Amino acid sequence: MEWRNQTTVLEFLLLGLTEHVELRSLIFVMFLVMYMMNLLGNGTMISVIAGNPQLHSPMYFFLSNLSLVDMCFSSVTVPKLLSNLISDSKTISYSNCITQLYFFVVFGGSECVIMSIMAYDRYVAICNPLHYVTIMNKKMCISMSVASWTIGFFHGLLHTLLVYRLSFCKSNEIQHYFCDLTQMLQLSCTDTSINELVIFAEGSLLAMLPFLIIMISYFRIISTILKIKSTGGRWKTFSTCSSHLTVVTLFYGTLIFMYFRPSSSYSMTKDRITSVVYNVLSPMLNPFIYSLRNTDVKIALKRVLQRK
Repeated sequence: MEWRNQTTVLEFLLLGLTEHVELRSLIFVMFLVMYMMNLLGNGTMISVIAGNPQLHSPMYFFLSNLSLVDMCFSSVTVPKLLSNLISDSKTISYSNCITQLYFFVVFGGSECVIMSIMAYDRYVAICNPLHYVTIMNKKMCISMSVASWTIGFFHGLLHTLLVYRLSFCKSNEIQHYFCDLTQMLQLSCTDTSINELVIFAEGSLLAMLPFLIIMISYFRIISTILKIKSTGGRWKTFSTCSSHLTVVTLFYGTLIFMYFRPSSSYSMTKDRITSVVYNVLSPMLNPFIYSLRNTDVKIALKRVLQRK
């Protein structure tokens, strides 16, 4: 009842990455280049995997899913950021802000699940090679892929509905370049305790359960590799999962730094930079990490270039 006479916020103001006007052109060029490299790299990865029968295996099937998620993940935020950098208006309507929030949470959640599935795939391939074809059959791969997307969509729906029930009648300035969940909770003039509880419980579960699966999988993988007598055999086996381990380290390293650091060290600047790493930089680098460290992908890329 107290807030009914307050003015309802119909649009938000995205303050972006910096307040220095002279840096806007430089930032625009940097993010445009990174975004185009993201689309080109991940799009090429999907095309190469789809067009080469020798890459039609569970590992590359999940890699193409990761590439698609990476393209979508950055596309939720970067186009709006680029638009704001070249225009005087930094506003985003309430409905567009809610939509951006939804898809950001969806693709972020899906990426966590897909990375854990890829770790499990490498675990089965290295630790149970004789049963790999039986366990990671076509039906299982499709089911796991559908599950990762479904979990992401319901994860996004849950948090978006909880935000939708809130009233926004304070400041409309979001100290970020996109509609970040925590920022929107700070702007709400209603009780957000339920939202915070769900973020702590469900959000932590979705982020940390896949991370736990990844850690257990790689613990078993490393234990198996250490049992191989020849150094060459150890490196050859480890090389099949080194690219994925690099991608996981980059993605989860920034998430852990962002959400599990002491509150005393919190900084809005650090928050923005960290979000750029896992939302823009990591999706851009992933296809290059896989292509540079994977012989099969490099051979497939050479064949595509030779055809062209």
